[in-house]
Formats: sequence, C-alpha cells, structure tokens
Amino acid sequence: MSLRIHRVPVSYGANIMAQEILPDGPVAGGTPTVVLAHGWCLDHTSWHKVLADLQTRRDVRVVLYDQRGHGKSSMGEVGDPTVRILGDDLREVIDMVAPDGPLVLAGHSMGGMSIMAYAGMHYEHFTGRVKGTVLASTAASIEGRTPVPLERVIMALASRAPGIQPRVFIPRMVEGRLIFGQGANRDDVRHAVDQIKHTKMPTIGRFFYAIAGHDEMDALGHFVDVPTHIVAGSHDRLIPVPHAEALRQRIPGADLNVLNGVGHMTTYEASSIICDAIVGLVDANTPPAPPARPAPGRGRR
Repeated sequence: MSLRIHRVPVSYGANIMAQEILPDGPVAGGTPTVVLAHGWCLDHTSWHKVLADLQTRRDVRVVLYDQRGHGKSSMGEVGDPTVRILGDDLREVIDMVAPDGPLVLAGHSMGGMSIMAYAGMHYEHFTGRVKGTVLASTAASIEGRTPVPLERVIMALASRAPGIQPRVFIPRMVEGRLIFGQGANRDDVRHAVDQIKHTKMPTIGRFFYAIAGHDEMDALGHFVDVPTHIVAGSHDRLIPVPHAEALRQRIPGADLNVLNGVGHMTTYEASSIICDAIVGLVDANTPPAPPARPAPGRGRR
C-alpha cells in the first residue's frame, strides 16, 4: 500500500486534507476509485474498519478526506456553513485527487448528505462519473426527527464557545448507548468518541445547524441511474430508520438494509456490510480482463 497526501484548496480560504491510498498490486484498467466521506464530528479514520476490509478484498484506489473544519482540514472564513458547501468541497476533492475515471462514493451520516448535495449542485458531473453510492446512517432531510434532550441548547453554546474543550461535556452526551447500538465494541466506542473530543466546539455547533437545515430531497432524482445501497441501524437515535426509508422511496431502484440492533455508527458496527456494498458496486463497474494471449508457438495453424 502507498499513501499520498493532498491539500485541496476550497472556498472561503479553507484547505481540505485528502488521502489517496493505492494498493500494492496493480489496479485493473477501468476500476472505479472509491471515495469515502465521513460524518459529523468524526474524521477520515472513522472508515478504518471498512478500509481494512476493502484492501484485503480488492485492489482499488481509495480516497479519504477530512471534511471542512474536521480532523486536519480547516474551516476557512465561512461563518455559517451549509451542507451544500460540503457538496462543493467533495467536488473539489474529486477534481484534484481523482480527476478521471469512474467513481463509487460512500458516505456516512453527514458524509452521505455531502454526496447528496454534490449530486444536487453538480448533477452532470455526478451522473457522468459516479457508478454507484452507499449511503449509511444518513438522510436527505432530518425534518420531523425527535431531538436528543437539550441538544439545541448545547449546540447553540458550542457554536459560540471556541475556548471550551469538547471533552468537558462529550463523555456524558456521547456515550455508547447514544451513538452505538446493542453490544457495541468498547474499542470502537473509544475510537469514535476520541474523534469527537478532538473536534472543535464551533465546528460541532455550526454543522449541527447545517445538518438541521439540510434538504436535498430534490437531488435524489439524480440518483435514478446510479445504483444505490442504503444502510441503516434499527437502534439509530440520531437519524432513525424512517429517514432511510424516505431515501429508498425517492431513489428508484435503491435497496435498503436495516440492521437489527445496530446504532448510528455503521462504519464500525456494520463495516463488513458496507464493504460488501462497495465491493459489489466496484465489481459491477470494472471491465472484464482481456483474454490471455496464447503463448508463442501454441496458437492454431
């Protein structure tokens, strides 16, 4: 495996950290590049279990990146970011790191919303390049969602409190039973919560409101010729199953896999199932290898 780090300049003076991961073996011609978009308060490492599984199963190029304001990517001078800005960021990452060839996109939570925003604003680019998507624990709109108690009060404080460290309130607010499902692995919980604790408070608060205002229902029409797999957890308290069902109803031909006992963190709790969906899309869109040429002297006479 080889790793290339890219710095992608985007709007409002921000820079996006992107990683391009190449396998040790050759990538067959025409194989789609897999692009992974992470969720709110996380970073690209939230995909580590999916990535490890994918690398053992297929020789593919994978692109991961930290969303604006998350991980090693800067926020820029934007005061009130929107999910549509994240859709533009995704387009910029693709243009710099994977400018040619087919794509398979997978997005978790806010990452899935970023894909929908990209499809809505850049639909010709989306339909021309993207050969399949995996949308995990996400929604085209969270209207009607039952809020977590006190979440809006806490997020209003977070968006205006750059000096407070997330670890002051995160352990109580983000415990395993809130973001994970039944019988969650302790190491997975620790790994995810550690990312949240390192996310800046204004990022947490501002993107909470960006997600609350997100509505890409109209963009789902652009998925009509893009095979789409939707994955949801039956115990997801942040984006419950009805939002996944709304996606399936609006995307012709999409399939929905609701996983019993699984929470919001499907990249951890259902990494193999997400990988199965990605591999299926990669295989369906990889041209067959050309037939081997006969060895010299062994052809027909």
